[in-house]
Amino acid sequence: MQPSAVPELAHTHARPIHWVATATAVAGVVALSSVLQPNPATAAQAAGPETKSAPVRIAPPDPADVAFPLECGRVKAVVKKKASGDLDGDGRPETVAVVHCDSPMGTPPDGVYVLTRATDTGKPRVVATLVDPKDRQTVTDFSVRGGAVHATLLGYSSLDVPSCCPDLKDSVKWQWKNGAFARSTPSQARAV
Repeated sequence: MQPSAVPELAHTHARPIHWVATATAVAGVVALSSVLQPNPATAAQAAGPETKSAPVRIAPPDPADVAFPLECGRVKAVVKKKASGDLDGDGRPETVAVVHCDSPMGTPPDGVYVLTRATDTGKPRVVATLVDPKDRQTVTDFSVRGGAVHATLLGYSSLDVPSCCPDLKDSVKWQWKNGAFARSTPSQARAV
């Protein structure tokens, strides 16, 4: 075995004086760190260039979560078409739903309903009826664009016209004006 080239060091054996020196050094570091603290953190950001956050996107109301004012008897109400958009300019989208009873025969009349979210609960609710099913009309070419509801209505000139064969056609548009939906296209139905 070869002897070590480095002589044995005297401080490799811990003596009480070494422990006292180490404890004094650690205490000094702790005392010094309590005096030299960084500035306290704050929740507010320092003044700087103004940044704008992206607007919060609110989901439009879902017609599946609404009970429509439609009496269907033993069959259920079916949402035939739906479209969403901000109709009243409040920054929150509304949904317009075309709904009818799921009749096994014939052409059931449609209802057109405007849905919004309740401000207190966030649940969707019906706020306006644009077409009442009692008027015996069928909705085609339905859309929401430019803050307005557009549709083509097929209807009947009299009660004698069979439900299978509407004989009137009317293009209509509803727009939010003065706190209500106004039908801006006059109801001058054309014969089909």
